[in-house]
Amino acid sequence: MIALDIRSDLRRVDQQLAALQSGVRDRVIGAALNKTIAKGKSEMSRQIRSEFNIKAGDVNAQLRVRRASAQNGNLLATLQAFGRRRGQRSRNVMLFRARQTRQGVTVQIKKSGGRKLIAHAFIGNNGRTVFIREGSARLPIKPVETIDVPQMFNTRRINAAVVKKMQREFSIELDRAFSALARRAQ
Repeated sequence: MIALDIRSDLRRVDQQLAALQSGVRDRVIGAALNKTIAKGKSEMSRQIRSEFNIKAGDVNAQLRVRRASAQNGNLLATLQAFGRRRGQRSRNVMLFRARQTRQGVTVQIKKSGGRKLIAHAFIGNNGRTVFIREGSARLPIKPVETIDVPQMFNTRRINAAVVKKMQREFSIELDRAFSALARRAQ
C-alpha cells in the first residue's frame, strides 16, 4: 500500500481560525481536507489514465480515501493506492487491452507508445489472463505480469502533479468551508 502525504502551511489561515473555538475550527479544517482529498483522488485517477492505457474503473477500484473526522480529533485525510491481492505488486497484462494475434499477444501499456508484441503468449482462463509457456512443452505456463496501480501512483511526475493540485485546492476549500460556517452562523 502506498500513501500520499500532503503538508500545508497554515499560518495564513491560522489567524482567521484562531478566533473560532477548537471544535468548530476542527470541523472547518476537516471539511476542507475531505473536499481536497476527494479532488486529489480524481486528479490521481486522471493523471494515471493520461499516461497509462487503463480504464477509470480499474484505477478507481485501487484508490482509497480515508476521510478526516473532527469528532474524534483525527484531522488526517489520506489517499492510498493498494494492490488487488496482498503481497502482489503486479497485474496481468490483460488489464492493458490485450489482443490475441497469430504471433502472440499485443498490449499497449503507455498511451504514448504503440502496441507491443509478446511473442508466443496466449490468452486463457476464459479471457481473463495472458500466459506464456516456460519451456517447449505444453506445461508449465506462467502469467505475464507488469506494473499495477500502486506503482503508477508512485510515479514521480504523477505524484508531483497531484500534490501541486491538492496544495492549490486546500486553501480554496478552506476559504469555502470558513465562508459556509459564517453563513450558517448568521
